[in-house]
Amino acid sequence: MPNLLDRLIGVISPDQGLRRHRSRELLKRAYEGASTRDGWRPKRAGASANADHAADARTLRVRSRSLEQNVPYIAQGLRAHSANIVGTGIIPRWKDSKEHAAAWQEWAPFADADSGLDVYGLMLLAHQTAQRDGEVMVRIRNRRPSDGLPVPIQFQVLEIDWLDDSRMGRIDGYNVIEGIAYNGIGKVAGYYLFDQHPGEPIIFGGRRATSKFVPAESVIHYFAPSRPGQGRGFPRVAPIIARTRDLMLYEDAEQHRKNLETRLAVIGSGDVDGMAEGAGEDVKETRSMGELPSGGMMQVPSGTNLTVVQPNAAPGYVEYLKMQLHLIAAGAGWTYEMMTGDVRDVNYTSARIRRLDYRREAEQEQWLHVIPKLIAPMVRAFSNACELAGRVKKADYNLRYATPKWEYTNPKDDVASDLDEIAGGLSSFSEKLRSRGYEPEEVFEELSEDIKKLQELGILDVILMMRKGKQMNEEGKPVAST
Repeated sequence: MPNLLDRLIGVISPDQGLRRHRSRELLKRAYEGASTRDGWRPKRAGASANADHAADARTLRVRSRSLEQNVPYIAQGLRAHSANIVGTGIIPRWKDSKEHAAAWQEWAPFADADSGLDVYGLMLLAHQTAQRDGEVMVRIRNRRPSDGLPVPIQFQVLEIDWLDDSRMGRIDGYNVIEGIAYNGIGKVAGYYLFDQHPGEPIIFGGRRATSKFVPAESVIHYFAPSRPGQGRGFPRVAPIIARTRDLMLYEDAEQHRKNLETRLAVIGSGDVDGMAEGAGEDVKETRSMGELPSGGMMQVPSGTNLTVVQPNAAPGYVEYLKMQLHLIAAGAGWTYEMMTGDVRDVNYTSARIRRLDYRREAEQEQWLHVIPKLIAPMVRAFSNACELAGRVKKADYNLRYATPKWEYTNPKDDVASDLDEIAGGLSSFSEKLRSRGYEPEEVFEELSEDIKKLQELGILDVILMMRKGKQMNEEGKPVAST
């Protein structure tokens, strides 16, 4: 609606009056969510991902570690998620180089520079650390031939605390942001790493830990970015830290209330001097007459009125707790069942639907983050070391990766569905085998050898006959194979 000034201007200059009115209408918000009348003022509006990280990441990391150490369902959620993403290991499969595969198998038990894990244990440790802390660093340690390793290379998993994030600004000709050095085109050139963990109780060498520049070629910095230009990672549980802490406080309060419910308290009123007569100094000071004996009788001073205090049970605790756990699981990207182990309200349909959603998200993480940013750099470094050591003629990066297979919710129906897809031309044997975590070439080779061996022993026909007999119903008629 035009105001008085608009109308006056409109009398003198109608065109100017219309422009003023139109401009005022354009200032009105189209989205209610953008209204500032609700008092919502997000912190650091317009800050970059790196600015948010510099301000909050250390606190988030400390709290995330505390939740893993002290909250059972958070610890279980982190473990279960890594079990689905990494499992017993993401295995590299070279297409054309059996030498690489043989060298990998021989070297795998000696891959860890610190704690004696094999290469698949390193993958799991790195992923678990990154989920909890938001990021992890894997140091590539080239070894001498005299060290006696099958391939002269090892990996060292480092917590992100090793990165000196106090390094900021222009240092050594690089643009340094939180300990990461960038060259003129914005590519990571290296990292400023401490010579030992800054949280160690003992400072070796008698001096404070200092950071030194380490080239990017010697470090694998793994994290899952969620914003363009993001150089550091945030803990997976960052969105649910506040809610989890609030739920912990609620659980503590409920536990305290439950303790009070199981106790019978009595308040005595009357002659205070008479109640304290003959009592010890502590009774006179605190006015507490002690505990009630179980099944006993006791005498109280005359004129004392007794009032029994029995707290009433507060309903709805379980329902509220389950709802909050559902929200926490959703915020962390897990299923409620895998985080809590509670499957009482799950049926086949609901479990399958949620499992399929989680599987899509897990495969997205595997193929877009874990493999290209963690596993592939490790395999490339290994392949280069094989070439330098003379184990292979040339480093080979032409390979596939076999991820952990997914267990079926209903194996019988799911296998039948897979076979129907193959029979209908909607999929291939190789594709179904790869989705189960198997390498098709190896399976076909084993099948060929098994069939040949069974034929030589003369028992293949017996097995086929037994299988055919299993597919006959009680009336002796064949039934559809599943």
